[in-house]
Amino acid sequence: MSAESSRLTAGKPCLPPFSKEQQRFLLEGLLRNVSRSFYLTLRVLPKEIRRQISLAYLLARTSDTIADTKAVAKPNRIERLRTLADMISHFGGSVPAMISADSISDVGGGAASGATSEDQLLQRLPECLQLLASFVPEDRERTNRLLQIIISGQIFDLEKFPSESERDLIALTNDEELDRYTYMVAGCVGEFWTRMCLAHLPAMQNWNAEKMCELGVRFGKGLQLVNVLRDIPRDLRIGRCYLPVAQPQELLNPANYDAIRAEYDQWLDRAVEHLVAGWEYTMQIPASLWRLRLACIWPIWIGLKTIAQLRTGNPLDPAHRIKVSRGEVYRLMAHSFLIVRSDAALNRAFRKLHDPAACH
Repeated sequence: MSAESSRLTAGKPCLPPFSKEQQRFLLEGLLRNVSRSFYLTLRVLPKEIRRQISLAYLLARTSDTIADTKAVAKPNRIERLRTLADMISHFGGSVPAMISADSISDVGGGAASGATSEDQLLQRLPECLQLLASFVPEDRERTNRLLQIIISGQIFDLEKFPSESERDLIALTNDEELDRYTYMVAGCVGEFWTRMCLAHLPAMQNWNAEKMCELGVRFGKGLQLVNVLRDIPRDLRIGRCYLPVAQPQELLNPANYDAIRAEYDQWLDRAVEHLVAGWEYTMQIPASLWRLRLACIWPIWIGLKTIAQLRTGNPLDPAHRIKVSRGEVYRLMAHSFLIVRSDAALNRAFRKLHDPAACH
């Protein structure tokens, strides 16, 4: 138990009456403000699992906000993350614990101004934890397990990259470390998502849980690997190289891209392989669960579009961030609505995105 977590049960309980209006604000207004483009994916989910997955996202964004708070020294951020993990464990247990409001305020920073959506998220942490405590025990445990893994990934990130400057740039050690990292921050979400579907959607009862969890993990890893490969310039300039290369400083110069192009293409190929597994996962979802299909289709299609742009651009150039345009995203979403119930049409659309040259 961390030093701060020894104070978790001190003081008066922080569980005042929790209203439907508070839940609506958390899972609609606040969620929209902090999730940005992912909000549409969360809102399209079937209602049976929307609340649980949306809250898990809010708690993950809370821990991510703490991890990224530059105004707080990294050792203190790590301590706060460990305390948050303890709190989530208490609220996610079989019998949710009473925790002092002061302790939660300390973890969130205490002095958040409320000027940004992230400030509001930190201020609303007590309500997020209270909502977690209202879940059935099985959903609390699934959410707790997910957040423990995600927070461990964020702590790994802070400890692996102690500097926040390109002058002290560090790279991951090897492909295994990169694979572990993508699991901790995204692959575990695929497993969580799958187990929530199995628990709450009767149409999924014929799924092979072990196989689908494995595909779900690969789905999440693929999406995170795309993020890693797209965000190289930004990450390098805060001292982080998630690619296991011997000389990460050389990646600061876009002119050196040709020297790593072969390796970079291999990582892109791996991301595609993971997204193909994600597509296999998606096509196992019955057409009757069209909302769940859409929630899986959108990130895969956007991921494949991003990969296509990364193959033709220079991903080391900080002046030209590679990103699928909002208009293109909306066109993909509109097309998916028209064909979501047709396996044949969906597979044709996927093949066109997966290998555009093969479709001409």
